[in-house]
Amino acid sequence: MTASNPRYSLQIVREMDVSPEKLFKAWTTPERMGEWFCPKPWKVTEARLDVRPGGSNYILMEGPDGEKAPNYGVYLEVVPNRKLVMTDAYTSAWVPSEKPFMTAVVEFEDLGNGRTRYVATALHWTEEDMRAHEEMGFHEGWGIVAGQLEEIAKTF
Repeated sequence: MTASNPRYSLQIVREMDVSPEKLFKAWTTPERMGEWFCPKPWKVTEARLDVRPGGSNYILMEGPDGEKAPNYGVYLEVVPNRKLVMTDAYTSAWVPSEKPFMTAVVEFEDLGNGRTRYVATALHWTEEDMRAHEEMGFHEGWGIVAGQLEEIAKTF
């Protein structure tokens, strides 16, 4: 079920003690993104999600020193409770971004008994982008976020 692991990809895999339905709901509820989407002390201060293929998303992350990291993207594939695919190659509708960085594939595999195999893959256009993402702390950051996601999803 997991995304193939092409040449310029980074990936985390976790088994979580929460159902795919609750994880999917956490990923698609903008009001709750601030509770889990980025490692503290960063926070999400705004989230707009139109969760459907071709729908846009906007997530504004802010750092402890006032840094702002706006993230624009478009959903490419939405399979409720199983898969989300989104990219920053577009900013809205089919308007290309100035510099695409990645496509994210988030998969939720039902393991039964309220458990999920969670796979988050970042697909990059170039090795340079992949290395930059790795140096930004992909594994640690996305790992922290996965833990935060699991805890918040349990509250749904």
